[in-house]
Amino acid sequence: MAKYSFEELRNIIKTLRSENGCPWDKEQTHESLRPCMIEEAAELAASIRIYRETKDDTNLIEELGDVLLQVMMHSQIAEEEGRFTVDNVIDEISEKMIRRHPHVFCDINVADSEQVLRNWEEIKQKEKETQAWITSPLREVPIELPALIRAQKVLKKMDSVYGISQNLEETIENIKQNLNEIEVQSVQDNSKLDETIGNLLLNCATIAKLSKVHGEQALTDRLDELILCIEEQKKV
Repeated sequence: MAKYSFEELRNIIKTLRSENGCPWDKEQTHESLRPCMIEEAAELAASIRIYRETKDDTNLIEELGDVLLQVMMHSQIAEEEGRFTVDNVIDEISEKMIRRHPHVFCDINVADSEQVLRNWEEIKQKEKETQAWITSPLREVPIELPALIRAQKVLKKMDSVYGISQNLEETIENIKQNLNEIEVQSVQDNSKLDETIGNLLLNCATIAKLSKVHGEQALTDRLDELILCIEEQKKV
């Protein structure tokens, strides 16, 4: 396989977007590429799972490249519009990593990784205060995230910023109530079934948050196990 530098990749993207480049690449905008970034991120996540299971990093290399392509395309579009370049992107993430790791780059002592995360969130919150498009800390959590991930992030911010949190016992009681309501509504009146199931899922996200379990990953793992189980049964 040929070897390419970062600058060569940069020139490839410029060529694709040039007058004599690729018609499809030339037509792309930030908005048109938005679904592509979501898809590529999901495919990268899948490749990480494949690597975990097989220790073959071929697919991981490919998918990391596809995500990098998205960064390069967005940066090239912005450069053509005279707004910023990929150099600005590199500068921004470099400064952010230094700023958010004062225990590494400054004379700040931390006891453990939990304190690192607390410091990270405090620094991040101060940064967000200068961003006018964020109307509240809860709006910082992107709506584009999978609902279970978004739920846990919103719940975490409710706790850290506003001090609003349920304990485990309250949440378990809420789940029992949700299940009772579902039992009744599914037989008598299902007009509010969507709302009740939504409440149940939100309470499950609360349990995951309180238990420090990544709900999305837990559900993904259980689904993988279910699929494997069904496939094995069908082989018999």
